[in-house]
Amino acid sequence: MDLDRVDRKLLNAVQRNNRLTTGELGELAGLSATACQRRLKRLRDAGVIEADVSIVSPQAVGRPLIMLASISLERDRSDIIDRFKQAVRRTPEIMSAYYVTGEADFLLIISVRDMAEYEAFTRRFFHEHSDIKGSKTMVVMDRIKTSLALPIEE
Repeated sequence: MDLDRVDRKLLNAVQRNNRLTTGELGELAGLSATACQRRLKRLRDAGVIEADVSIVSPQAVGRPLIMLASISLERDRSDIIDRFKQAVRRTPEIMSAYYVTGEADFLLIISVRDMAEYEAFTRRFFHEHSDIKGSKTMVVMDRIKTSLALPIEE
């Protein structure tokens, strides 16, 4: 899908604040509220806007620990990779996951209440997947920036 200057303006605006009204977005983009609403619907229908979400404070919901785990699989076979991807999608503690190049095969961002919950998670998730060769975990000490916003040139 080709994005014009107006689409890019709208995307930048909703990435920063998804609670803007179509009237406010229209003012920013030089459109009527109705035209703005049509454009946003088109962007959603085309999959350019994948989701409308809120960023929730981990501390506020009792999940203050974030772990970054790199995972290496035993073999590089598509069925093993696909099976692991499906398991990741079904696991609520895994906030984000990336299939990557380099030393590891996957990078997982995991949310837990405490170290005991992380240990239980590793026993349940890592050990039930026999195709995992190894894992390395880093504990996040401070969340510096949390965003899903992409830099979009207007």
